[in-house]
Formats: sequence, structure tokens, C-alpha cells
Amino acid sequence: MTAITVQTARPRIVESLRTNFRVYAIDGALLGIFMVSACAFVTLLEYPTSPVRRAIDSEFVRRALVGVAMGMTALGLIYSPWGKRSGALMNPAMTLSFLRLGKLNAIDAVFYVSAQFLGATIGVLISSVALGMMVAHRSVNFAATIPGMRGLAAAWLAEFVIALVLINVVMTVNRKPHLSRFTGCFAATLVAIYITFEAPISGMSLNPARTFGSAIFAHEWTGWWIYFTAPILGMFCGIEVQRMISQHQPCGKLTHARNCFVECNCLEGRSQS
Repeated sequence: MTAITVQTARPRIVESLRTNFRVYAIDGALLGIFMVSACAFVTLLEYPTSPVRRAIDSEFVRRALVGVAMGMTALGLIYSPWGKRSGALMNPAMTLSFLRLGKLNAIDAVFYVSAQFLGATIGVLISSVALGMMVAHRSVNFAATIPGMRGLAAAWLAEFVIALVLINVVMTVNRKPHLSRFTGCFAATLVAIYITFEAPISGMSLNPARTFGSAIFAHEWTGWWIYFTAPILGMFCGIEVQRMISQHQPCGKLTHARNCFVECNCLEGRSQS
């Protein structure tokens, strides 16, 4: 990068941060809230002396309950005023997908991703302070995402597939004017399903920042590269699939509001608040 380019880019970076700092912070905060919820519900359902854990012997049922709880958390965040303002990306893989779609510029994408990593870390920190040794117990482990017994390759493939399916579902629903207002519901439902059925394979991350936030406190970096590559590549492949099967520009938004920071090409998005 030449000196002239650096001098040109610096004012743009400062201006973006000054103008849009609140939007970046909101998206990071949303992921932070999600992580607080994840740590709280995993503690409630997995900590050995928790009354809920004692009452439910089935690991599958407990995992399904965590899935429902996190799906409902995602749903609430997506349709919250904050979610409608920032676009409720909450995920570097989703953010980079919007960059690839031309719906975010590179500067905004960098600040979004930075806020998401920071938000996830602060969310787990808050959980650590509030829940103490319970969230640190090996049965909870700060809600860390770890590859399952099938190995690293299976975990990578699983993360790739769930990201590919998620972005395809979102973009397919967004092409239907009568369904696009419910895109967040479809995404939240997939989160619940993934946690219930896919988590034993990869830990169900779908989100590099979400994995990072837990890993820092759990000191658990097994297969960390899986969660930093598979979700991103899965979503990128999903975008290309949508470009091949549809003449319309793909839209990956989870919620469509007039005051949303992220651009939207959906007709439904232009007509509703």
C-alpha cells in the first residue's frame, strides 16, 4: 500500500468509526448477550449440582433444551430494536458474506468483525464473573465449542454444511415477499436444530467470534481453525449456489427494517419498518 493510499484511507477509517461506532457496538453487544445466554443455559442444564441437571438424565433432552433456549435468544436479538438497527449480523462469517455481496464496505466489515470478537469475549467475561466456578466447571467449560469424537475432519465438514444450509435458507426465504419478514424465525429455528442434532459433531459454533470468546476463558483451542474457516467458506459457497440458481441478487439479511445500517435489496425490506 502506497503512502498516498494510506493517507486517503485514514480519513475514511476515522470518519466511519466516528459516524458508525454505535452500530458496530450494538452488533458486538448483541453477540455478547447471546454468549451470556449460552453460558447461563449450559450452566443451568449441565452443571452437576443444578436442580435442572439432576431432574433431566437424558443428554439429548438437555441439549435440545439448550437449543430451544438459544434459538429463542437469537430470535429475540434479531427482532429487537438493536437487531433491526445493526442487521443482527453477530457473526464474522455473516459479516464477510455481506462484504462479498457488496452490502458492506471493507472498513465497516472490519469494525463489525472487531466488535463481534470483542462482544463475544466480554459476554463470556460477564458470565464468568456472574457464575464463577460453575461456568468454569468441565461440564460447562464456558460453553466452548470442541470437535466431537468423530474427529476434526467431521467437525469441519459439519460446520461447513450447517453454514451452507443456513445462508441458503436465509437467501431463499428472502426471495419470497410473503416470507421475508420471517427470515429471522427460520434462522433461529435452524440454530435450535443445529444445537440439538449437530452439536455432538462439532460443538455447533457457526461463528468464529462465538468460539473465540469461549476459548479464551476455557483455554481450549482444539481445532480452532475449523471454526475460523468452515463457517466462512460454507456461507461463501452458499452465496455462489444462490447466484447460480436465481437471477435475483441474493440477500442474506435476517431482519428487514428501514433504519437498518446494512443495505437490502428485498422489496419487503423497503416496505416495512
